Amino acid sequence: MNVEPVTLEGTHVRLETMREAHADGLVAAGCGHGLFRFFPFSLETEEAMRGYVKLNAAAVASGTVLPFVTIERATNRVVGATSFLAIEPAHKRLEIGATWITPSHQRSPVNTEAKLLQLTHCFEVLGCNRVEFKTDERNEKSRSALTRIGAKEEGRFRAHMVMPDGHLRTSVWFSVIAEEWPGVKKALE
Repeated sequence: MNVEPVTLEGTHVRLETMREAHADGLVAAGCGHGLFRFFPFSLETEEAMRGYVKLNAAAVASGTVLPFVTIERATNRVVGATSFLAIEPAHKRLEIGATWITPSHQRSPVNTEAKLLQLTHCFEVLGCNRVEFKTDERNEKSRSALTRIGAKEEGRFRAHMVMPDGHLRTSVWFSVIAEEWPGVKKALE
């Protein structure tokens, strides 16, 4: 399994490997909307978002993360971000996470198609056995979205992370495994 920078393109969205040139679009789409309440790090300020973009763009070379910028094709506008994280080539698994969508594009085809593109790449190009997701147990929107796309809830990691506000987060884990992929793909399409 060799995870390398790639552009994934669908009807509604294009996922481009994050570069520092995307910073202005990510700041406009993400900052000041309260989107990161359940993230284990804060991206609410322009400075934090620019630092995040710089760090992720540099981390691509390490092969441990592959961050994407979500771009609405109709307007060529940045509307969010998502990443391949916790990449484990020997075990043919990775996590899709750090996903967010600007409020005007939530509950639209954007995130569904982005997940279809990512999961298709994971199972049909990379040959993954498993794709993982995790979310804060308090994040009902995220948990519902993961269930809607066909991911299976697997369990909870209690007292898993200390959040920026000091809250001790319980993380809920979901996954899609290779044998489930054909049915999940059909539902997403």
